[in-house]
Amino acid sequence: MIAFVSGPVAALAPDTAVIEVGGIGMAVQCSPGTLSALRLGEPARLATSLVVREDSLTLYGFADDDERQVFELLQTVSGVGPRLAQTMLAVHSPDALRAAVAAGDEKALTAVPGIGKKGAQRLLLELKDRLGAPVGAQAAAAPAQGPRAVAPPSWSEQLLAALVGLGYAPREAEEAVTAVTPQAEAAPEPNVGTLLRAALQTLNRTR
Repeated sequence: MIAFVSGPVAALAPDTAVIEVGGIGMAVQCSPGTLSALRLGEPARLATSLVVREDSLTLYGFADDDERQVFELLQTVSGVGPRLAQTMLAVHSPDALRAAVAAGDEKALTAVPGIGKKGAQRLLLELKDRLGAPVGAQAAAAPAQGPRAVAPPSWSEQLLAALVGLGYAPREAEEAVTAVTPQAEAAPEPNVGTLLRAALQTLNRTR
């Protein structure tokens, strides 16, 4: 297993980072939130999980080991593959997922594109007592406030972070988000990956 990759960021794409490791470019699938923290040419360290299929080897990258461990645990749930697990972590942090499962919060889980009511119920059933308790800010808030729904980052916040992470100036990123807002509002469940590609096309046309 490849536990992590470390090296300068050689390239960034809407859902992929290329990390140079010993003269070799390692393509790593990442969520917009993870990509937003990377900068071209700067050193990076990503925790990774290698997913092996008959026709492919795909390396998924995460900001830290906790995200990777939750990613792998999510895939033990019936019907959850690596893409959906990564989407869940793009919408919710590991602690937010722990809080949602601990509180039995179906609404927080159905906020993830691709998860319906039945899928949320299955996640709550199969992950109960397996994800553990929140360990960060969610844990500190829990005693005083009790279980509560966790509001996921909006599609616009995720998109803005991804564009800035790809090297665009905040003003350019904000204009691109505004340009794709009609497309997002027309969709029942905005897909950040699709919107990111549309935003990049808009930016390319203005340059």
